[in-house]
Amino acid sequence: RAIDLRHGPEGAPLKDRFTKAYEYSDCWVEDSRLVVLNARDAAERGARITTRTKVTMAQVIDGIWHVTLQDQNSSARRIVRAQVLVNAGGPWVENIIRNTTGLNTKEGVRLVRGSHIITRKLYDHDKCYFFQGEDGRIIFTIPYETDFTLIGTTDIDHQDLAEKPVCSPEEQDYLLQLASTYLKTSVTADDVVATYSGVRPLYNDAASSATAATRDYVLKLDKTAGAPMLNVFGGKITTYRKLAEQALQQISDDTPQMGQAWTAGVALPGGDFPVGGVDDLIQQLIKKFPFLTPPWARRLVKAYGNEAFDVLGAATVSTDLGEDFGASLTAREVAWLMDKEFAQTAEDVIWRRSKLGLRLTDAQIERLQNWMQHRLGARGT
Repeated sequence: RAIDLRHGPEGAPLKDRFTKAYEYSDCWVEDSRLVVLNARDAAERGARITTRTKVTMAQVIDGIWHVTLQDQNSSARRIVRAQVLVNAGGPWVENIIRNTTGLNTKEGVRLVRGSHIITRKLYDHDKCYFFQGEDGRIIFTIPYETDFTLIGTTDIDHQDLAEKPVCSPEEQDYLLQLASTYLKTSVTADDVVATYSGVRPLYNDAASSATAATRDYVLKLDKTAGAPMLNVFGGKITTYRKLAEQALQQISDDTPQMGQAWTAGVALPGGDFPVGGVDDLIQQLIKKFPFLTPPWARRLVKAYGNEAFDVLGAATVSTDLGEDFGASLTAREVAWLMDKEFAQTAEDVIWRRSKLGLRLTDAQIERLQNWMQHRLGARGT
């Protein structure tokens, strides 16, 4: 629908020369939660999840894949066997084909770095903006983690996987300048709270620029090794379940037990409640655990859905939840993340299972890390 920016909250943060916009609705997802909930869902359906484990070699012997795994904590090695190998290595997909399995391929990926900046909260409403620059690229500003704004993303070729992707000063300046073209109050480096970058493995379609490279995924089934290997090139959050179903369809001739597609109507762990039921779930959680503040309850529901009740267990007062590490993160929740969600380090908890790293001090993070190390040692893990 069209919006008159001269009236209403959407136009308030923008420069007066912008008078009309178009609005459409979409959904949002927290990437850190999506990854771990898919892993948990797979585990509950019989998969074995082995974090911090590297595939060092894969070879076919008598028509069966023999895959050598190395534990990155203990360096211990073991071999697993499989009829079919699915290479969903993301940015490393081509490296796995050539170096891990020793096969040749004409297919490849184009590594494109996308950088983001997290700033102070730039406006009060809960809507996102798409801003187009003079170069034709589009960036977004998104209300983020209640008290912040997320601005992204860039498209820069990333040549070396050994080089950690980081937001360069040039990329930060680009995002700040483009956002400031639209916002009444310019965004400066002083407003930046944090930055992060990721590498997108786009299928190499020989496009002239990173921006023009296809965002579609490509599936290639290779049987030259004597056993099937499905290589997944590209892919993104918005199509990941469709990709997975099509991937299984590709190998269904070799593994007919895979069955039919089913994921469209099945919730991930904790998500079995009505689409519009978030506020009701928050109120139910507060009713059962009256010591929760509304922001605390909302964070738990957004992270765990109806499993938030299981995270809190039989607690009747906040002290029942054990040590408070700050930002409403307690020992009870951390124990859940370690026992149920494969967390081993403080960084796992504050960035890979949540975004609480935006709120905790260095001292609090160190205290969390020490507590987790002690607990792991006590468990002999």
